Amino acid sequence: MTLVEDIVVRRLGVAEYLPTLEAMRAFTRARGADTPDELWLLEHPPVYTLGQGADGALKFETGIPLVKTDRGGDITYHGPGQVVLYALVDLARREIKVKGFVRMLEQAVIDLIGSRAERRAGAPGVYVAGAKVAALGIRVVRGRAYHGLALNVAMDLAPFGAIDPCGYPGLAVTQTRDLGLEGSVESVGSQLAANVARYLDDA
Repeated sequence: MTLVEDIVVRRLGVAEYLPTLEAMRAFTRARGADTPDELWLLEHPPVYTLGQGADGALKFETGIPLVKTDRGGDITYHGPGQVVLYALVDLARREIKVKGFVRMLEQAVIDLIGSRAERRAGAPGVYVAGAKVAALGIRVVRGRAYHGLALNVAMDLAPFGAIDPCGYPGLAVTQTRDLGLEGSVESVGSQLAANVARYLDDA
């Protein structure tokens, strides 16, 4: 655990999806007016997650679990080699609007990748040359956000082939390693958390 200004950064290593989801919900329910915001960095074992906007399913069986969750967005894949950053942030206390928070998370990724990275209108996340490198989905309860973003670093991208990533048929996916960017999941995660913390502190 480290402290960046008034933001706690926790490095959780490899963590199963459902227990992590329950931990986020519990943290959000229990937090008070003065509870510091937290950024959780981790990797998930292979899992597909269905957001609240999801109406699709797997194109073919993969043996990888499929879990319904309460974030926004559609279907995505998490697996080793992908850094997941969960942002447990009191948006109301910081006077940050939801759309501004989404742009903040996207910008943290764009800053990490550089000028090749871009947003796509109506499709949250970050893209490079039309391929998605980072997926984003949040939930806000009483002004307090949880969930966050997933950045592909150095992973097996094959499981994305069983889905329409984020609900978009034929959407390509990429990762920072294939973009020529050096860095492990741990080092990329640390930089990503630092970027998010900086934007939160500047808000």
